[in-house]
Amino acid sequence: MTTYHLRGASPAKTRADAVVVGAWKTRQGVALADGAEDVASALGRSLRPLLSTLGFLGKPGEVARVPTAGKLATPLLVLVGLGERPRDRAAELLAVRRAAGVAARSTANAASVALALPASDPGLVRNVLEGYLLGGYAFSRYRSTSPDQRAGTVSVLSSVARRQEATSAFEEAQVVARAVHGVRDWVNTPAGDLTPPLFAAEIAKATKGTPVKATVLDEAKLAELGCGGLLGVGGGSSAPPRLVELRYSPADAVAHLALVGKGITFDSGGLSIKTAAGMETMKCDMAGAATVIQATLAIARLGLPVRVTAYACLAENMVSGSSMRPGDVLTIYGGTTVEVLNTDAEGRLVLADGLVRAVEQEPDVIIDVATLTGHMMTALGGRVGAVFGSDEVVESLVEAGRESGERHWPMPMPQDVVDRVHASQIADLAQHDWIRWGGGLFAAAFLREFTGQRPWGHLDIAGPGFHKGAAAGDWTTGGTGFGLTTLVDYARGLSAPAASGV
Repeated sequence: MTTYHLRGASPAKTRADAVVVGAWKTRQGVALADGAEDVASALGRSLRPLLSTLGFLGKPGEVARVPTAGKLATPLLVLVGLGERPRDRAAELLAVRRAAGVAARSTANAASVALALPASDPGLVRNVLEGYLLGGYAFSRYRSTSPDQRAGTVSVLSSVARRQEATSAFEEAQVVARAVHGVRDWVNTPAGDLTPPLFAAEIAKATKGTPVKATVLDEAKLAELGCGGLLGVGGGSSAPPRLVELRYSPADAVAHLALVGKGITFDSGGLSIKTAAGMETMKCDMAGAATVIQATLAIARLGLPVRVTAYACLAENMVSGSSMRPGDVLTIYGGTTVEVLNTDAEGRLVLADGLVRAVEQEPDVIIDVATLTGHMMTALGGRVGAVFGSDEVVESLVEAGRESGERHWPMPMPQDVVDRVHASQIADLAQHDWIRWGGGLFAAAFLREFTGQRPWGHLDIAGPGFHKGAAAGDWTTGGTGFGLTTLVDYARGLSAPAASGV
């Protein structure tokens, strides 16, 4: 088992198998980043020509391994590129976080590692450790052999190591990284091993021994309640839908946050069937549910004074004689009727049930998370999430992402798109239309109809929720856990009045 330490030691004098420092790319060449001053002094003028000989430029993700020949206490110096020096705080945090992730994979065989990346304040300390922990993640459940390549001891070297705020950030980073690992494990699990009933059981198991209470509603209870979205989407599968509801109720709560997550454990598209290639990664379509559940557990483990109610809306969208049809009308929990026009736009239907359930609890704010639309992936790519909702909630979510190494972009919901949602000729709302433009905006406008006019935010993580490429920065291949750190930081913001005595 790896042990983690926050220390104020000099990287040049630290005894470890490898010491990691950061390097900025500049017009004049490579410049060692903050935290590496002692290393630069010890190696002197020989370092820059050596790096030039190695072709190391300090580009993001670039790595150079330099034997120290006794000039440092460690035998190996690992330099990780940070890219060009950023002009704003959020970009600096992200660069450091990603470099720490690269460092984890670049020192996998070392028994002890010291990280001397920029860590001059608690926010940087947090991002160094979180980045390292996430970059070193591996999903090995289905491997016949799984050698443990993690270092036995990891030290983060920081000039503020003795400050309580830095110690707290260091400890909290471990809690948050554990939660992100939980999301990744669930997202990476094949859909056949994580059907709605199995996923519900996993969630209930995860809450054991925590202050979080779980209630699982099966298909009979969903029918009794009239949760037509979950029942309609899940009706084509032999594995029936589930709604898992979590409660975290600290005695000192200063705010009430409701979280709702899309949990489509596999999405074939239903009768509006996807292509074979389009189904390849559809085990990831439950990432929203995994994110809100693990965020709730992290908030509880951190002891934040925020009441949380969370809803994981679980269904498998399959093809059979009992599948919902284009043209069917579903009655969502609470009585709103919806005309289904595309069975591959199923996520909004299950979320509708969860949102109405959340509204009944009268929270201060509701946030839903979903791998919802390919439109947002087309618009923003694979690294940036889309945020919709009430202006003040959107602003706070974007800011929370800046502090936690995630990027979100605010999106509009213009009136003409809202009008399209109300264009059904036979039901209260249309679930979809086949207009190519603004499909992601349509989905968000549809969801808003079920938020009871309460403060609300919608995170569409269709792009960044799953990473198909090779490991990069703090992301590994597969589930990313994107959105979780933003939710936890948002909850921290809600709890701020308690810290200030307001």
